Amino acid sequence: MIDWRIARATGARLSGRGPEASPAQAAEAVAELREAADRACIPVRDFTGMQAPIDATPVLVVDRPRWIEANTESFADLLAPALEAMQARAGATARRVGGAISGAEVGAVMALVSSRVLGQFDPFWTGPDGEAGRLLLVAPNIVQAERKLEVDPSDFRLWVCLHEETHRVQFTSSPWLAGHMRSLIAEFLDETDTDTVGQITEQAGKALRGEIELSLAELFQSPAQRRIIERATGVMSLLEGHADVVMDGVGPEFVPSVREIRRKFTQRRESAGFLDKIVRKVLGMEGKLRQYQEGAAFVRAVIDAVGMEGFNAVWTSPETLPSHEEILDPSLWLTRVAP
Repeated sequence: MIDWRIARATGARLSGRGPEASPAQAAEAVAELREAADRACIPVRDFTGMQAPIDATPVLVVDRPRWIEANTESFADLLAPALEAMQARAGATARRVGGAISGAEVGAVMALVSSRVLGQFDPFWTGPDGEAGRLLLVAPNIVQAERKLEVDPSDFRLWVCLHEETHRVQFTSSPWLAGHMRSLIAEFLDETDTDTVGQITEQAGKALRGEIELSLAELFQSPAQRRIIERATGVMSLLEGHADVVMDGVGPEFVPSVREIRRKFTQRRESAGFLDKIVRKVLGMEGKLRQYQEGAAFVRAVIDAVGMEGFNAVWTSPETLPSHEEILDPSLWLTRVAP
């Protein structure tokens, strides 16, 4: 139902090359990002108090097409059961035509995202030696961002690596976490109904009348799926907010210009142009930005109340993860988990 080969090819063709850089500049950026990823390991573990193995998962410095290739691999694996079920209900012609069209659409979206993402920990990848997860750093986007922000390149690269290394620690110190995320995705896909025309029409009408506020992605979700998304949003807000808190907590000691970087980076997040804001809204990226803010506020509130050790109870099991409601009101989580 999705031709992943077409998705990869379309994404690579539309992603663009990124900023101009000589071979020497490109090699220097790659080498420094690898070094920054290594330097980030110990400070993140010391600050968080989380027990996670060092070098348990690979660090890959990639360009945009390679990031797209890596993510299409993970998506193909995650979506395989649902797509096989849909494929069984579709005819041969529908599969061929639909797969090509869907592949091109997925590739176009991934091309857009590939030009924005700085780094990513992929918890669903499994390596040939049994490694669970891999860290991806998108070199052209990091270089483009540091130039646009006019910040110290070495400081900015380490700052980004502190954030992404925190994600690696979250998953490697809590091996159950990737399985929990996978189960939420599977549950979401199980609720997928291919006959959604009436539902989409109804939701679109409400959105146009201003009764509800939905992104394009949310428009295609059933009420049951939106309830699952609410649960997943709590987890994602925790992961992103925690990474931001760690990045800023470690930063002053290891990143000399961290305050300037944070100020300019926050301005960059908030000062998107009109077209960019529309794109963010349609793709659901506005929700991603809220996750950083709401998650960081939750993490800081809990640490203020019970300290870092008390906060780390959040990584015990799926039952100790906060709901989206608890993210917005940390006292609810504290009452339930750490009274």
